[in-house]
Amino acid sequence: MPEEAKAPTATAAEPPPASEGHSQRPPSRGPRPAGGPGGSREGGRKYFRRKKVCKFCVEKIESINYKDVRLLAQFVAESGKIVPRRLTGVCTPHQRRLSCAIKQARNIALLPFAGRAN
Repeated sequence: MPEEAKAPTATAAEPPPASEGHSQRPPSRGPRPAGGPGGSREGGRKYFRRKKVCKFCVEKIESINYKDVRLLAQFVAESGKIVPRRLTGVCTPHQRRLSCAIKQARNIALLPFAGRAN
């Protein structure tokens, strides 16, 4: 059989044909470093994150009053934003009441809508 009759084969110089419309995945960068949030440190102890507890539940505060500016100001960032639950540790029902109280205090000018202008 002559060599011309053989089926063409892919050579090392040609990349294999890509499937329609799909590009190849980039090469892997290797495994991710061990540890998650708070990570493991080489020489030190593992970081321990304390469970956040609701301040209102612990101190048994029944109602959140919009006139209590000192209490509300703890849950407002310097920029004027209400600090989210995941940062403060406040439970869901208290966070709802807290945000309503902060909004009421803003409307009657006890709390600022925005932080200081730079």
